[in-house]
Amino acid sequence: MLILALDSTAVVASVALCRDETPIAAFTVKNGNTHSETLLPMVESILKTAGYTVDDVDLFACSVGPGSFTGVRIGVSTVKGLAFGRNKPCVAVSTLEALAENLIPAAGLLCPVMNARRGQVYNALFRYENGALHRLCEDRALAATELEAELLGMNEPVTFSGDGVGEIKRLCHDIEMSKVSDYLIDQNAVSVAKCALRAYQSGAFCTDAELSPVYLRLPQAERERLAKQNNA
Repeated sequence: MLILALDSTAVVASVALCRDETPIAAFTVKNGNTHSETLLPMVESILKTAGYTVDDVDLFACSVGPGSFTGVRIGVSTVKGLAFGRNKPCVAVSTLEALAENLIPAAGLLCPVMNARRGQVYNALFRYENGALHRLCEDRALAATELEAELLGMNEPVTFSGDGVGEIKRLCHDIEMSKVSDYLIDQNAVSVAKCALRAYQSGAFCTDAELSPVYLRLPQAERERLAKQNNA
């Protein structure tokens, strides 16, 4: 199965083309340009380099959040546009699950964190056991210090990934962090493809029309609009 996977939920833009779990080509950019400028050209470039067209793709996948509201929208919109009219399945992948996939086969708790601002992080906990990634809780938004207290109570080795690592270092001083390379900390579309393949094999896929972002909380503009209504 030929899988085209995208991730634009944070600063990194990542595109991968995989044959099942085996990467054919992967392209990651972290240069400060907006994802609206870079993502589609990256897709076109990776397909051309690998000798395929969009019509050859069997499964489309993208990280649907949580993450940057704008980045999430761009990734989802790009996949919807690529898959439109082709009658090919799509898979919505949790950004946090894909970040945990990066850390396999680390022992103990796998703890992806993304910066949700205002001292909060997006987080879920995972464990890799018996050759499989196991989710321990749902995706959530919580205070970094609240997460620290939870992890200290679990008393296990913890490996972090995601752009919220800096926030954990800044606010959480009692937790010991396993050192991993920046490559494993950042989003990686190869991991998105691996998660998507598992989901597809379990029947968790959708049409391009059904693919939608997962924000966990309302975008700031929507929160401000509701606040004005409540104060009126």
